[in-house]
Amino acid sequence: MSITLKNLTDRVKHMPESHAYGRVVGISGLTILAEGVTGAAMGSRCRVEDVNRTERLAEVVGYSDGQTLLMPFGGVEGIGPGCRVTLTSAKSTVLINNSYMGRVINALGEPIDGKGPLADLGGEERPIKASPPPAGQRQSVGPKMNLGVRSLNTFVPLCEGQRMGIFAGSGVGKSVLMSMIAKNVTADVTVIGLIGERGREVREFIDEQLGEAGMHKTVVIVATSDEPPLMRRQAAYMTLSVAEYFRDCGFKVMMMMDSVTRFALAQREIGLSAGEPPTTRGFTPSVFAELPKLMERAGPGLGQGFISAIFTILVEGGDMEEPVADAVRGILDGHILLTRKLAERNHFPSVDVLKSVSRMVPKCLTPEEHQTVIQARQLLSDYTDMEELIRLGAYNKGSNPAVDTALAKMPALETFLKQHPDETSDLATGFTQLQSIVKA
Repeated sequence: MSITLKNLTDRVKHMPESHAYGRVVGISGLTILAEGVTGAAMGSRCRVEDVNRTERLAEVVGYSDGQTLLMPFGGVEGIGPGCRVTLTSAKSTVLINNSYMGRVINALGEPIDGKGPLADLGGEERPIKASPPPAGQRQSVGPKMNLGVRSLNTFVPLCEGQRMGIFAGSGVGKSVLMSMIAKNVTADVTVIGLIGERGREVREFIDEQLGEAGMHKTVVIVATSDEPPLMRRQAAYMTLSVAEYFRDCGFKVMMMMDSVTRFALAQREIGLSAGEPPTTRGFTPSVFAELPKLMERAGPGLGQGFISAIFTILVEGGDMEEPVADAVRGILDGHILLTRKLAERNHFPSVDVLKSVSRMVPKCLTPEEHQTVIQARQLLSDYTDMEELIRLGAYNKGSNPAVDTALAKMPALETFLKQHPDETSDLATGFTQLQSIVKA
């Protein structure tokens, strides 16, 4: 009973004393032009009535010539001049509680899995666009985590509170690798944001790749590619808000977002609609301002909890220098590169360990583990340098002892780096297997 009264009291406190009304005066593309919406600041929420008196949620994205620019979370069909606009909230918040666990929700925090409503008692009202924790007060990054994937555990380890990026083109096994990590990672809660995902693949990812074992400790936030850009951007912010709630509860949180590129594309659409000038490859300045604000929210918190994060980045044509990939690589604490070349050889997960880097190495490894990884990388490097000649049959054994050693050990190394999606591996076993290959 006390929880109910407290919840009601909190709601009454947050109720506005008055409502400001305005009118729609025009529509330009995805943007609604309104007048008379006094007190509407950037990011404020409004409700727009269409001709059928149905209310649509919208957000303030800019101002122009005395008019307020709104972008709806849905379509603009049915909205026209004279429709009423109501300012509902000066900031965007969402009630998050433990009932989110094991559920699939949309960008507004509404359940979309057919399992009934979420609990509206308990929990905490969290801002959608929160600021990162103060840098000087955050905890340090912790020890390495078990991701269940041999190639990552050994060559590209992820530590508690570290942020890593998976850089990949389409169709090279990114979603499968994410599901392997989600099912096997040693974390209390997993939060997955599917931003701009294909609608057909959402159900497949949840049922076939995550499965019941992966979903019981997971929250999935979904905004499909057909949804408006505001919903796609909001889904990314919602993913971080949910992860922050569980982090502040003291949990070890594993957060994955697929993909940052689609978040950037959504922000570009919003920026262009609000009148921002296009810059590098058509991306607006706000894209590169929002990327660090989004990703810096992940990491260690002020208390015992932390958010270990993996963000995926779609690289067009394998170009690691394209604007979004280049900006993200400078923000994160390492990158995992998936290549089409390996995927075409049926080498899964298609991680190019020589081009993948964790910035926590060698700090998170013991001297013996670090030495093992150095020796394994050298073997792979020696083989890669002569790979074309070896495949053509132009390399003569005995001409280079280092290459001969690498050539002899490559079958075992390739077997080690390959892993079936249903197979798992812990940290100790992975390093033991790698060490036996290197010292054989």
